Amino acid sequence: MPSKPAPIKKAAKKEPAKKEEEKAPEPAPAPEPAPAEAAPAVEAPAEGEAAPAEEAPAAPAAEEPQPPIPPPADAAAAPAPGEAAPAAQTDAPADAEAAEAPAPEEPKAPTPPPPPPKEPTSVPLDLFVEDKNDTSVSIIWSQPEIVGPSGLDGYTIEICKDGTDDWRAANADLQKSCRYVIKNQATGDRLKIRVVAVNAGGRSPAAALPEAVLVKEVADRPKVRLPRFLRQRYVANVGDKINLTIPFTGKPKPVVSWTKNGEALDTKRVNIRSADRDSILFIRQAERDDSGVYEMCVKVEDFEDKASLTLQIVELPGPPASVKIVDTWGFNVALEWTPPTDSGNTEIKGYTIQKADKKTGDWFTVLEHYHRLNATISDLIMGNTYTFRVFSENKCGLSENAAVTKGEAKILKTGIEYRPPDYKERDFTEAPKFTTALNDRATTIGYSTKLLCSVRGLPKPKVIWMKNQMIIGDDPKYRQICVQGICSLEIRKPGNFDGGVYTCKAKNDHGEAVVSCKLEVKQPAIADADKK
Repeated sequence: MPSKPAPIKKAAKKEPAKKEEEKAPEPAPAPEPAPAEAAPAVEAPAEGEAAPAEEAPAAPAAEEPQPPIPPPADAAAAPAPGEAAPAAQTDAPADAEAAEAPAPEEPKAPTPPPPPPKEPTSVPLDLFVEDKNDTSVSIIWSQPEIVGPSGLDGYTIEICKDGTDDWRAANADLQKSCRYVIKNQATGDRLKIRVVAVNAGGRSPAAALPEAVLVKEVADRPKVRLPRFLRQRYVANVGDKINLTIPFTGKPKPVVSWTKNGEALDTKRVNIRSADRDSILFIRQAERDDSGVYEMCVKVEDFEDKASLTLQIVELPGPPASVKIVDTWGFNVALEWTPPTDSGNTEIKGYTIQKADKKTGDWFTVLEHYHRLNATISDLIMGNTYTFRVFSENKCGLSENAAVTKGEAKILKTGIEYRPPDYKERDFTEAPKFTTALNDRATTIGYSTKLLCSVRGLPKPKVIWMKNQMIIGDDPKYRQICVQGICSLEIRKPGNFDGGVYTCKAKNDHGEAVVSCKLEVKQPAIADADKK
C-alpha cells in the first residue's frame, strides 16, 4: 500500500488560500461539473486515502491570489499515487465553485430621513396679574406664538422675592392651562414672577412681569348690584316662599347688614345668608306682616353702599262693608255699597255684582270689574223678586265672601191682571197592562238566559215572578229587575229541572195582569255526540 502524504502541511496552506480568494476580485463563474460523476469519485477510496483527496486543491490556490483555474495534470499527480489523482481532479471544480459563488444580498430598507432638530418654543405672551389677595396671586398668559414640531408639554411658573435671584418653581408638575394661582404666600411680600414654556426641545425664553407684585388684597369700593325686578315693588301672595338674591362687589369681603323699616330684622321670620359675592333674603312662608322696606348695606373699611327693596305681601280682599237697595222702579233697581274694610294689603281693582231670582235661587253675574260704589241693575223680569250681592276684587282675585242685600226688590206688575184658567185635573190612574208579553224560549244547560216583558200602570204595579205557579221569591238562582216598566228575569246557568212555565204578574190597587211563557232546557250538542 502506498504511503500517505503529510496532511498537516497541506492543511496549513488551505486557510490563507481562502482569505486570498475573498480578497481577490469576483471571478467569472466556473463551468458546472457533472454532479453525478463527482459524488462516487469522492466515496470510492478507502478510509486512509480520503484525506489527501479532499486537501489536494488547496496547494494551487495558495500560489496566486488570482481566480481559481482548473489544476494542471502535474499538480494533481504530485501529492498522491495513481488512484488519488483522478479523485482530486473531480473535487477541485466543486470547491472552486463554492468559493467563487457570492452570497445573495438581502434588500436593505430605505434610510429614514433624519429627525427634525428639537427646538424649544418661543416666549409665552401677554403675561399679567388677574387677581390677588393677602395670600395668593392669580396670573394669566397666552400660548407662545411659535410652538414648533416638538409641541408643548406645559408651563413652569417661577417666583422670586424682590431683591434676590433665588428663583424657584411654584408648581410641582407642568401646568397645562394658561392660568395659575400662586398660593400660600406671605402678606406684604413682593414677588417677581415669570413663566417658561417646556417641551422636548427644552425651556423657552421666560416671560416675566415688568414689576414685582405686592401680595396684598386690593381694596375695592363695595357696590350693591340690585336686580332690575327688585328696583320696583316686589309683590308676593300670602304663603309664598320668598328667596331673593342680591349680588354685590367689593374687596376684601364686605360686611353685609340688613334692616327692615330702619330696624333690625326678626331672625325668626327672615333668614339672611351672605356669601363672598351675594346675599340671600329668605322667608319660608310669607305673611302680611313681612311687608315693608328692606335695606341692605355692604361695608369695606371706611366705604359702604346701600340698596333698598320694597316687599309687599298681598292676599284676597274682604267683602264690601255693606250693600243696600236704594230704589226700585219699573224693571230697574238702584244699589249702593261701601268699600271693604280689608283690601288684602293692595288696592281694590273693582267689584262684581250678581242677582238671584227668589224662585230659583241661582246667582247670575250682572256686572264685573265695576269701579264705582253704586250701580243700576236693569232688564229685570216683571213679577219676580230679586236679591243682590257684591264681591270686591284686587290683583289676587275676588273676595271669598260677598255682601248680600238685606231686603228684596220685587218687580211689580203694572196695568195687567192675570187670571189663570181653571183646569180640571185628569185622572191618569189605570190597572196594570202588559205592553210586551213573554215569549217562549229554549236554552242549553249551563248557559244563562233572560225572560223579558214590559208593563204599565198607575200607581206603579208590583211585579211577581212565578215558576209553574210557584212564587220564585228571593231564590239566588234568579235575578229579578224592573226598571221603568221593563221587567226581566235572569236564570243563571239553568239545569235539567229549570224548564217549565214562567209567569209574570203585575198588580196595583186598580187590578192585575198576568203573562206567561214556556222555557225549554236542552242538553248540549257535545253531550249528545258522546252518548252516540
